[in-house]
Amino acid sequence: MIPELIKENIFLEDGQIISIETGKLACKANGTAVVRMGKTSLIATIVISKKEKEGINFLPLIIDYKENYSAGGKIPGGFLKRERRPSDEEVLTMRLIDRLLRPLFPQNFLKEIQIIIYLLSYDINVLPDGLAGLVASAAVSISGIPFKGPVSAVRIIRFKNSFLINPGIKSVKKSDINLIIGGTKNSILMIEGEMKEISENEIIYFIKIAHFFIKLQITAQINLIKNLKIKMKNFPVFNNLNFIYLKKKIKYIFYEKIYCLYKKASSIIRFQQMEILLLKINNYFLYDNIILNEDEQNYIFEILKKEILREIILKENHRLDGRSLDDLRKIWSQTNFLPSVHGSAIFSRGETQALSTVTLGSSLDVNQIDNVILQDKQKFYLHYNFTPFSTGEIKLLKGISRREIGHGNLAQRALKNIIPFKTPYTIRVVSDILESNGSSSMATVCASTLALMDAGIPIKRPVSGISMGLIINFLTDEAIILSDILGDEDNIGDMDFKMTGTKFGITACQMDINFPGSNYEMLLNSILKAKNCLLFLIKKILNTIKYPSLKENYPKIFYFEIKKKLIGTVIGSGGKIIQEIKTSTNTNLKIEEKENLGIIEIYGKTEKQIKNAILKIKNLIFFPKKEKLYKVKIKSIKNSELIIILPSGQTMDLKKYENFKKFKTLNLYSFIRKGDWIKIKSVNKNGKINFKRII
Repeated sequence: MIPELIKENIFLEDGQIISIETGKLACKANGTAVVRMGKTSLIATIVISKKEKEGINFLPLIIDYKENYSAGGKIPGGFLKRERRPSDEEVLTMRLIDRLLRPLFPQNFLKEIQIIIYLLSYDINVLPDGLAGLVASAAVSISGIPFKGPVSAVRIIRFKNSFLINPGIKSVKKSDINLIIGGTKNSILMIEGEMKEISENEIIYFIKIAHFFIKLQITAQINLIKNLKIKMKNFPVFNNLNFIYLKKKIKYIFYEKIYCLYKKASSIIRFQQMEILLLKINNYFLYDNIILNEDEQNYIFEILKKEILREIILKENHRLDGRSLDDLRKIWSQTNFLPSVHGSAIFSRGETQALSTVTLGSSLDVNQIDNVILQDKQKFYLHYNFTPFSTGEIKLLKGISRREIGHGNLAQRALKNIIPFKTPYTIRVVSDILESNGSSSMATVCASTLALMDAGIPIKRPVSGISMGLIINFLTDEAIILSDILGDEDNIGDMDFKMTGTKFGITACQMDINFPGSNYEMLLNSILKAKNCLLFLIKKILNTIKYPSLKENYPKIFYFEIKKKLIGTVIGSGGKIIQEIKTSTNTNLKIEEKENLGIIEIYGKTEKQIKNAILKIKNLIFFPKKEKLYKVKIKSIKNSELIIILPSGQTMDLKKYENFKKFKTLNLYSFIRKGDWIKIKSVNKNGKINFKRII
């Protein structure tokens, strides 16, 4: 018997339909939903553990997103023909879903939750990541778990001066605004995207349009839930002690000590002293016959710290480090920090420090992307590394974390549109975080701008980045916006808003709001304050380095054209000849066929290396022209065939060329011998070879 399918449709203004389905697939999961738009289909499942996860004091939410190659009619490349570790694009989608859903679960819910989303079918006209938030929210809502949803997200772009919702990859590549926006029916929760120097009013306009379509998708989820007659299930939460009593007593005992630490101590001393206070908590409950385990201590202590820190900011209108709400931390920066690399810079803002390096490579060094959705070659890419010592911790250096991929992608988006399109180089930027106390991704943007200029890249304009925070007074609804937030302010705040831009407009942003109550006015005020910070930081950047300037050690690239039929001559059998040229001249060579030509790219560290490679290639493709003299060395004379040696060491039988004919008259060679140097002139009108012996 086929299970009953329950379905809800969303009708878009352009005639497209989004459908949400449940009841037919993966029925053993706590909640399952399928979303379709065009030929793109995704399935999301949620499973909730039966027992609470021990040893934690946070929401144990796991988000996994996987794109099956079969969805795009492909077979995975490589030796193992199956899907492997998540691609960067899959990781970025996981982060989007996590940021959208996590704030809406009860924070004292300690049962492990796993949400898995699969791309089942891919339509080139509909990117799946714009639908991932919708399908995940639908699965969670169907499960009956405590959740302040439904929510949804859409991708919105500006293409040919009009907006598109959930477009295809081709349109996205040509757009000047590309945003994924998520929210509830009443507020925006998450924004992620890149832009080509747009204004604050433009971004607010597109947020409003996106919110309209988010509301349509939420309404469809509500209707689906009504048809299913879902009831909220009784999931126990972490509240097995007299929580209010414990928190009040701990606050009474430790309030002054915690308050003083936040007011006076540095982040390192504060962390050490907080750990000591935490160990003392149990001593104060011995007479009450209450013994707290480590999880309970940590949970209550974290809540208490957040309350105290919020009180300090709300009541006194200044920060942990004594700054006013709008002040930025002290800044210093330096370029040419590592003189042997192509470009480098260090940017330090308070206790956050980023070291960025730039390496200039050839077209052989492009970052090749080959997944279900996209086949692309990136000539500019940025890698972000978060070191454990930056926070004074000890951790094994394992693989790249999701956080590092996300922060690197944000910084790359911020800078990619100010890189000159016609630059001959492949540009790799690496940002290593040496100290971290908030806004390390935005320090990366500033450090990388400096490093690009230090490497001599003629960027359009400097880009800077800032991270803004928000504290809401829920008694008065007052919103306090914080500029250049610290790590602690990020942890206790209601918003983390990262924005990058030039003096002409915004280039990228990432916003996460931790409460369902934001409004457009609050978003606009945050953007305007961030804009002032960006302009201040750009002045700081230009004080450090005014103009891009190439270093002495910059690599050289030379291009020249050959006839298409000569490409094989340069490459050789099995690539033997081109590899020999690379090795002997210490250069990188690439030949690309374009129409009836072969375009040769030569990359070397010095001009001498480039010239040596050029000479070898030109000698390889040597073709005598009529009525022109050439200086060559004779290798052999046999059967009236003249075999010569070119200066590169390559041999040539003149018989093979149309300009030279076979002569049987031995008198022609009567006065030259093997090893002689001659000047040889091509065939004249009478078909004779003219040459002159050089003594």
